[in-house]
Amino acid sequence: MTREEKLEIIESLTEKFKENPYFYITDASGFNVAQVNSFRRTCYEKGVEYKVYKNTLIAKALENLDADYTELTDKALKGFSGIIFTKEVGNLPAKVLLDFRKKLGKKETRPVFKGASIDSDIFVGENQLEMLSTLKSKQELLGDVIGLLQSPAKNLISALQSGQNTIAGLVKALSEKE
Repeated sequence: MTREEKLEIIESLTEKFKENPYFYITDASGFNVAQVNSFRRTCYEKGVEYKVYKNTLIAKALENLDADYTELTDKALKGFSGIIFTKEVGNLPAKVLLDFRKKLGKKETRPVFKGASIDSDIFVGENQLEMLSTLKSKQELLGDVIGLLQSPAKNLISALQSGQNTIAGLVKALSEKE
């Protein structure tokens, strides 16, 4: 690979990192061609992109970004490295990895999770994968907050709509609470 080709890959990879706030670094070494193709197909079906790059090119692309990815480059960029990119849901690649492992068999630990960046937060090590798969997305968290904020109003409306409590009884009960 020529120097110009490497620079081109680094530039395109830097852009890909900028476009995708969530990415996971994995190791799918030891897979045969059919298993790698199956994993790529699974990623495509779930709406994430999986590509394999050289560690040095990944490290140089991460250096071009504003955030500090030193921990990720020091610990995760060893051996075979593939990257799973996603734009919208930070826990989707973790779910894809776990689902693919289940499909292969109970004791399967490949592809190995090496590290991830979720909105510039770094997660390194296989022990983080289960936690990442249970993370709620931004939309789910906003939905939970809205639900909590609406709960008192819904209770009041349901109390008013039920024929048992009159408005006077409700006002009296509220005044007695204070």
